[in-house]
Amino acid sequence: METFKKLKEFYMPYRHYFYWSMFSLLFVTGITVLYPIVLQVSIDEVFRGGNYDLVPYLSIGFIVIMVLKGISTYFNQYLGDLFGITSVYKMRNALYEKLQRLSFGYYDNAKTGDLMSRLTADVEGFRFFLSFGFAELLRFSLLIIFSLSVMLYYSVSLTLVTIVSLPFLAVVVYRFDKRVHPAFRAVRKSFGRLNTNVQENISGINTVKSLSRESYQINKFNYSNENYKDVSLNTSHIWAKFFPLMEFIGNICVVALLSFGGYQVINGSVSHGELVAFFSLVWYLLNPIMNLGFVINMFSQAKASGERLLEILEADEEIDESSDSIENNRLQGNVEFKNVTLKYTEDDQAALQSISFNAEPGKVIGLIGSTGSGKTSITQLMTRFYEPVIGEVLIDGKDVKKYSIHTLRSNIGFVMQESFLFSSSIKANIAYGKPNSTMEEIMNAAKRAQAHDFIMELPNGYDTMLGERGMGLSGGQKQRIAIARSICINPSILILDDATSAVDMETEFEIQKALKEVMKGRTTFIIAHRISSLKHADEILVLDNGIIVERGTHSELMSNEGPYQRIYDIQYKDQKVILQAQTG
Repeated sequence: METFKKLKEFYMPYRHYFYWSMFSLLFVTGITVLYPIVLQVSIDEVFRGGNYDLVPYLSIGFIVIMVLKGISTYFNQYLGDLFGITSVYKMRNALYEKLQRLSFGYYDNAKTGDLMSRLTADVEGFRFFLSFGFAELLRFSLLIIFSLSVMLYYSVSLTLVTIVSLPFLAVVVYRFDKRVHPAFRAVRKSFGRLNTNVQENISGINTVKSLSRESYQINKFNYSNENYKDVSLNTSHIWAKFFPLMEFIGNICVVALLSFGGYQVINGSVSHGELVAFFSLVWYLLNPIMNLGFVINMFSQAKASGERLLEILEADEEIDESSDSIENNRLQGNVEFKNVTLKYTEDDQAALQSISFNAEPGKVIGLIGSTGSGKTSITQLMTRFYEPVIGEVLIDGKDVKKYSIHTLRSNIGFVMQESFLFSSSIKANIAYGKPNSTMEEIMNAAKRAQAHDFIMELPNGYDTMLGERGMGLSGGQKQRIAIARSICINPSILILDDATSAVDMETEFEIQKALKEVMKGRTTFIIAHRISSLKHADEILVLDNGIIVERGTHSELMSNEGPYQRIYDIQYKDQKVILQAQTG
């Protein structure tokens, strides 16, 4: 029950729905136990006693009971669902909000398909128990109490014979619970892995097809699917093994009842009607106990689901805000790194080592180096996607931790290497960071990113709806819209993470020409592999294995004959050969 206690904040505010549902259930259960009593009176008083005058009264009374039970059942089921659905509505919102707050470090290790499984299947499994499981547990308890009360009223000795088998049933149910909970947790985990396989395959279908890896993906899915089948069958095997045993014990109880009850009818200790009523009541007693396995089944699934949901809700957010964080400030854009070292995990090699530099407002800083040299890591520390293990990252002379996350990131325009666009209109994508942007601001941002012309050529212009991840646009078009999105928020700091890698040289030249105007008054960081993208920078930092190995302007670095010169020679080797051939 520890899992349910930890999650009580989501369902306790709506407990009044649960209480009214249980009140209705109390009424329903009480009426249910009246059926055997009506049956006993009908047999003993009407059919054997000849009191046929009671028939109209019994018939009308029975109809009234059925109507009242129907009304009570409606309120019981509706209020129970209202309790469960309302509770998980709040829970689902909390989970989604938590996912928005979790750091990049969390997502580095999480799998999208598994997270989707938790927010859908696991939330629904927990809801089902809230709506139905608690009610069933109470219904079973009430049926047992009411049935035993009526049975004791009819015959104490017959009741004692009936309940002899109950301890054996209780032992079976206990052992069933011990085995079924781990089985259902395994089912949930396996389903999450299966979901991940499907999600990754669909997201990467272009890569799969271009490399003819369909067979590999099919085999990989079959493996996950087979694992899901095996753990599901294992759970079914546990259920199939214990349920017949519970039914066998229950049937022994019925045989004992009929044998001893028949003997008491012959002796006159119990009437015919009482034995028939007793036979009905014993099933009201046994069915709840035998079906307790079904409730345990639901409880185990809900518990397993709740544990997986708590793993998200209790995950360390890592990037936190202080209570006195600076809000709604327009930053000047002075960025300073003081002896900064970054590790993504404790066991990893340092991604950045002793990085120090100062970028004054309005300056353009170029970052170049081989893949994995730490270029992107530097910019991710400015936005607090990650935290340094040593050193300080300062903006306008204050540690970035002093600013609220919203203030910090609303002042930084980030164009990532892989441009992500939402399944919405082009207009909405450009204005995503600033939803209240005017059409003039949106179009101005698009023009500066050299996106306006191709947007106007589309059938619906800025109202053109994009497919998933910007499907329907070329890589260069998507990157230009992403650049326009960053420009639209009018940032103090602009980060271009290989932002022109997917455009041709001519378009890159046009974008850079437009960006020169945009960069005025903003601190700009340009991450690029092509020297042509950053040779105009005020300072270029050359990185290798997380260390700044060289720094300076383009002309200064070219005269050093160091790593930057070697990168230049590699990129412009062909042009040099052609030029020498022409002049030779």
